[in-house]
Amino acid sequence: MNSVNYQALYEANSILLQESELSNKKLKSIQDEQQLKIESLQLQLDQLRRMIFSSKQERFVPERNPEQLVIPLDLEQTIIIKEPSKQRISYDRVIGKVEKAPQNHPGRNKLPDHLERRDTIIEPSMDLSGMKKIGEEITEELEIELGKLYVNRYVRPKYVNVQTEQIAIAPMVDRPLPKCIAGAGLLTQLMIDKYVDHLPIYRICERFKREGVNINYNTMIDWVGQSIMLIKPLYEALKKKVLSSDYIHADETGLKVMDKDKKGSTHQGWLWAYLDSVQNMALFDYQPTRGRAAPYELLKNYEGYLQVDGYSAYEIFNANKKITLLYCMAHSRRKFFEAQTNDADRSTKALDFFQQLYSIERTIKEQNLSFDQIIIERQKAKPILDEFHQWMKTELTQVLPKSPIGQAISYTLERWNGLCIYTTNPKLNIDNNPVENSIRPIAIGRKNYLFAGSHEAAQRTAMLYSLLATCKLNDINPTEWLKSTLIAIPNHPINRIEELLPIKK
Repeated sequence: MNSVNYQALYEANSILLQESELSNKKLKSIQDEQQLKIESLQLQLDQLRRMIFSSKQERFVPERNPEQLVIPLDLEQTIIIKEPSKQRISYDRVIGKVEKAPQNHPGRNKLPDHLERRDTIIEPSMDLSGMKKIGEEITEELEIELGKLYVNRYVRPKYVNVQTEQIAIAPMVDRPLPKCIAGAGLLTQLMIDKYVDHLPIYRICERFKREGVNINYNTMIDWVGQSIMLIKPLYEALKKKVLSSDYIHADETGLKVMDKDKKGSTHQGWLWAYLDSVQNMALFDYQPTRGRAAPYELLKNYEGYLQVDGYSAYEIFNANKKITLLYCMAHSRRKFFEAQTNDADRSTKALDFFQQLYSIERTIKEQNLSFDQIIIERQKAKPILDEFHQWMKTELTQVLPKSPIGQAISYTLERWNGLCIYTTNPKLNIDNNPVENSIRPIAIGRKNYLFAGSHEAAQRTAMLYSLLATCKLNDINPTEWLKSTLIAIPNHPINRIEELLPIKK
């Protein structure tokens, strides 16, 4: 009989067992990766559904404390009526509503006093002989008289001296574009229509045609471009003032641009937004790329606070000792809001911390606190931030790093110091929302006019958006400001150009 080599069998079994364990570990690793990928794709699907079908509001309603009593708000009461019957006793359910006391209607809002009143007197048709007026009934309605095109004629009589034959004629008044048939009011309306009301130029042309006035599309484009270049010195003055402040918000948004080197397609350009939320000034700078060179070139000599979102291009300023980089709490909060489908318990806990922090900011805003009062009020945020920080460091070890909740925690911890800086200075904001509100009209505009005609046109767009956004921040009527500026700027001293900026003096 052949002897059995038990040692060889043992070694062979050991090798098979090790290979099996390695295979199981590899399989487990593959399963974990697939699970993470599934969760990531599920998160993307949830975000897409929310973008298409749901409200954009990131509202968080904390769960009710089980020890807290609930006051029923249902106005319906259930009344059970027992009715006798020969065969059996039946119970019919009747729903009755609680009667509410009638409320006085608040009435319509009063029409503003500054509006012109045009009276139409309606006298009774009956014979008024022997009657005395004792009062009147007044009914007001809001009406509009649509804008009409008209021709403004400048008539300059010419005179001649019959003896010397000298001719006398008054000089022509200065106009924004001397060789252009469009007046200051029309140029203003074109720019407001396009950049405030987001109407493409071709639609404005069609509107003019309905009035019997045919103006070539390219001619109208030229009018707008020349008008913007006329106010370029104002843009440069605004840029100087924004960059001289010590606190700026920064953000960026895309703008498609026609490029002669890209036939059949457009170039993806970027409008970089910079906002001084203390002095209410906005600045837009067009750049062909979204790279870090764009903000660096503009802010290389800047000194002060710079508040940004989590975009990596701004990290170049971490090495600049003259710039204090602070981050946006709203962006951090959004990470946890989006992770609710992945880990509802941890996300809810984090969102509750954010809600406490924003409750303090809401009090500051509603009560319009002074800087000294803001410092005192924000002391309440420090223990909340400390507890939140400690909670995240503990939970980070309990979650998968690549999961949505893990990424939300990592994102926040990596930027923690920059997120907390706002508590050290009362002029600072908790988030970057002020600049995001300023770029929101751009997103509406590009859905209508789709793209800029060239890189030069994109920069002109940035210039006008800067001045119009500053008007909005200062509650200045953009139409009135722009028209008066177009009239005044041809003769205004360049060394006093700042006087024309739409900033409250």
